[in-house]
Formats: sequence, C-alpha cells, structure tokens
Amino acid sequence: MERPRSAWKPPGKGADRLFIAGMAIMLGAYTLLILLMLVADFAYVGGVADEGAFLTSFVKAFKSPEIRSAMTLTMISCTLAAILSVWVAVPAGYLLSRCTFRGSRFIDALLDIPIVLPPLVVGLSLLILFQFLPVAVREAVVYERPAVVLAQFAVSCAFAVRIMRAAFDQIDERCALVAQTLGCSRQQAFLRVELPEAWPGVLTAATIAWARALGEFGPLLIFAGATRNKTEVLSTTVFLELSIGDLSAAVTVSLIMVAAAIAVVMTARTWGSRNMNL
Repeated sequence: MERPRSAWKPPGKGADRLFIAGMAIMLGAYTLLILLMLVADFAYVGGVADEGAFLTSFVKAFKSPEIRSAMTLTMISCTLAAILSVWVAVPAGYLLSRCTFRGSRFIDALLDIPIVLPPLVVGLSLLILFQFLPVAVREAVVYERPAVVLAQFAVSCAFAVRIMRAAFDQIDERCALVAQTLGCSRQQAFLRVELPEAWPGVLTAATIAWARALGEFGPLLIFAGATRNKTEVLSTTVFLELSIGDLSAAVTVSLIMVAAAIAVVMTARTWGSRNMNL
C-alpha cells in the first residue's frame, strides 16, 4: 500500500537529501512556470488591459453574443464528446486489459495515434476521410456543428481508452472468475463486479476526455472551421480574437477555459484518481 504522503520524509542524509532536493527544485521550477503564466494572464486582464478593472473584461466577454454562443457550443460539444468517449472507452479498455487476441498489440499501438499525431494532421485526416463519403453526409458534417463533436471525440477518446485500460488492469480478475463460478455469465460478472470496481476510472476518463475536448484547436480549425455563431468554440475564439488584435478578449477567454479545465481536473483527482495510480 502507498504510504500516506503526510508521513513521507526525504530518505537518508547528506547526498540522499541533496538528491531529493535537486528533484524538488525541478518540480518547483516547472510548477512556478505554470503559476507565473496564470498570474501574468490575470495581471494583464486586471491591470494592463483595463487599468485595474479586473471584472470589466469578463463582463464584456459574457455580454458578447459571439462569445456566449461559443461558450454554449463548447459546453455541449465537450459533454457529448466525453459521453461518446466513455461509451467507446469502457468496452475498448476492458478488451485490451482482459483479452489477448491476434492483432491486439497493433490495435493498442493504433489507438495511440490520435495522441502522438500533430492535431492539425488529425483534422486533415478527418477532412480527407469525408471526401470519400457521400455528398449528403459530407455536407451534413464537414464545417457544421457535428464536425466539432467528431473532431473532439477523435482525440479525447484515445485518452479515455488509456485510462479505462489502466482501471481494468488494476482490478483483480479473480473476483469476476469467482462470480462466473457462482453462476454469473461473463456479461453479468462484468456489469455486477468489474464495472462497479472500475467506476472511479469511468469518472476519470469522462472528466479527462471533457478537458481534452475543451483544449482541442487544430482538428476543429481544419475539419469544423471557426465560423462565428456556428462552429466557433472557446479555443477557436482565442484564435479569432488574436487575429483581429483584441489581446484582452483572447486572454479573458483563455482564463475562462483555464477555470473550466481546473474544475474538471480537480473533479477527476477527487473522484477518480484517488483510487487509481494514474
């Protein structure tokens, strides 16, 4: 079992503590970098941009019809992408964790492609894929709101699958085998034993998928476009505001995204990761 963090102390003396101190410096430096970036954003919005009126930029952003439309679409599309990601990730993670079959390693590697590929390549690949589909399907999806959800799902689902596989890997398969010896089918053992045990992983997968969908930009720009009041989401709003030179609005929208990301990440840490070694 993992030792309580409050009871942990740097091991040894002399060189050992120096070694730990060196690592702590690295951790502190990177943490400080992230903190300074956030402080700089807040300072710019509250000081440089609006002469000390911190809430002015936020009020202006929430009053903008374009930004309100982008916020609404962002919340809806990220939620749909997260639901679809979990719907796929639960069976995919279960199969990759429990079953060994021909081609499983290839599939496992293939699922990492949306994670390691440049985001623009993912969007371009989706765009090319739909060139081979019927015109009616292409016109209904490409550069329309369904494209927003699909682009977010294409990337966020890969993260959800990894989390669900880790969740099932940490569940003792013997519990399900015992349930089967007592008369349960494999489906019943999964639903009654393994899925409840993996529930923290499901919550973590959903929140991380939601946060990843929130941060998508490249695939959205290529596959869905950035049409205002149509396919614009918060990530593309930052790009559009920068393109017209409104740095204050871009930073304000960025802070809104930061707040949303922190909320979902803290939810994942609280409800999911405390029972998983992620």
